[in-house]
Amino acid sequence: MKKYLLSIYTLIIPFLTFAQEATEKGMDERFNEAFKPISDAWGAIVFYPVQFTEDVGMPIVIIMLLSAGLLFTILFKLVNIRLFPVSINIVRGKYDDVDHHEVEPKAMVNVVDGDIVDTIAIEGKEGEVSHFQALTAALSGTVGLGNIAGVAIAISLGGPGATFWMILAGLLGMSSKFVECTLGVKYRDIGEDGTVFGGPMYYLKKGLADVGKGTLGKILAVVFAIMCVGGSFGGGNMFQANQAAQQFNTMIGANSTSAGVIFGIVMAALVAIVIIGGIKRIGSITEKIVPFMVGIYFVAAVIILVANFGLIGSAFGQIFDGAFKAEGITGGILGVLIIGFQRAAFSNEAGVGSAAIAHSAVKTKFPASEGLVALLEPFIDTVVVCTMTALVIIITNGDGSIMEYGVKAPDGVLATSKAFASVIPWFPYVLTLAVVLFALSTMLSWSYYGLQSWMFLFGRSKASDYSYKIIFCLFIIIGSAVSLGAVTDFSDAMIFAMAVPNLIGCAILFPKVRGELNKYLKAIRAKK
Repeated sequence: MKKYLLSIYTLIIPFLTFAQEATEKGMDERFNEAFKPISDAWGAIVFYPVQFTEDVGMPIVIIMLLSAGLLFTILFKLVNIRLFPVSINIVRGKYDDVDHHEVEPKAMVNVVDGDIVDTIAIEGKEGEVSHFQALTAALSGTVGLGNIAGVAIAISLGGPGATFWMILAGLLGMSSKFVECTLGVKYRDIGEDGTVFGGPMYYLKKGLADVGKGTLGKILAVVFAIMCVGGSFGGGNMFQANQAAQQFNTMIGANSTSAGVIFGIVMAALVAIVIIGGIKRIGSITEKIVPFMVGIYFVAAVIILVANFGLIGSAFGQIFDGAFKAEGITGGILGVLIIGFQRAAFSNEAGVGSAAIAHSAVKTKFPASEGLVALLEPFIDTVVVCTMTALVIIITNGDGSIMEYGVKAPDGVLATSKAFASVIPWFPYVLTLAVVLFALSTMLSWSYYGLQSWMFLFGRSKASDYSYKIIFCLFIIIGSAVSLGAVTDFSDAMIFAMAVPNLIGCAILFPKVRGELNKYLKAIRAKK
């Protein structure tokens, strides 16, 4: 491990010089301006809107995500609500012994590329991480700045009513997560050493081949993998590092380029130590970080809500009234609905396919078991954490001191910080810790997403493995030290472009998911 860390730091040195000189000379601003037309053009394609009125439109990709969530909720008979208790029990370990239950032999006959695609049960309980570790690894990629800054921006634009539609979209997203993560486990590859390779690129390639659409599957798999690699370097890396560095340096009063570089080196070192160990180490770290960071944030929110207990009912009243009245909000009810839906989609990434990569590494022989675990993710991310943030902002903004509804907050993190600090004066320090932990955990997860896609494209060699990890760590330092807005905008568009091939695959393969669900529920009933 030491020699790989030494290699990373050897390569970092020239990048540090570049980062310092770039900012001093304004090179990053010039590069940003030069790259902006490309970024804007790509963003215009990915987020091309359907105009409902002259002032209100919604990107087609967001409509696809919401439609998929609604479709899967109907097709699987409210799996997000009906089997919620089962999901909790799986994470608790209540059904761990079900993995020893034999499945029907007739289900184990379909082979594609040497892999049994109907079930991997015959191979034993394969995988690298537990259900809980897989859940926290995936959660760490979604619970983050969107829950802090994104919610504040959504409420500032759409008022309290945006929260209602955000919650509804989160509930629909649970069904999408169930489908994509079940497919992720079903069509994963298991290496000779037990290493798991999974995600949409595998179920697109192998799953669509299984239903006679092999060529389409290969094309969609490559497109997904390319988009995922790009997204991992930008939105899953540089943006996270940049926001964490800004929050930390603002708190300590050090806003120089050198401070950003130092912060980036520290973050890159922490990430390098973890990701070199693979998904097992990522899972072991995220299972500690995620509950801790969500716990910190949750406790702070509870303190504020308890201190203003009498205003909670009024806050919910504003949420429901605003959802269906929306006075003073651009686009009225439709505008509020779109803002809430978009924020939920950006927050939990249900339907994008990223989480299926992490969940694919779980130790199980029943793919549907992990699909049911995965549906908890949008619930925790959007229904719980985002709603807590929204309630705090609405309650503390009674006098309009935090934001003016209908006017976009220029800095979402600052707005949320002001809301919490109005009751807990020292909360900005807690928020800084939360932002840094959120950013760190998001980078850990996205490094794994990007690596899996990178190795799908370039092979599973050690050279491929470590080349990606070194590049990823270098981008952390660059993201912490310079401002490259157009690059991260381009990358964000790549993340949502992942949804297109992923949703096409999920729509075609959902009957396979239904079969896996029935098989797992039958196994549970047999053990009772």
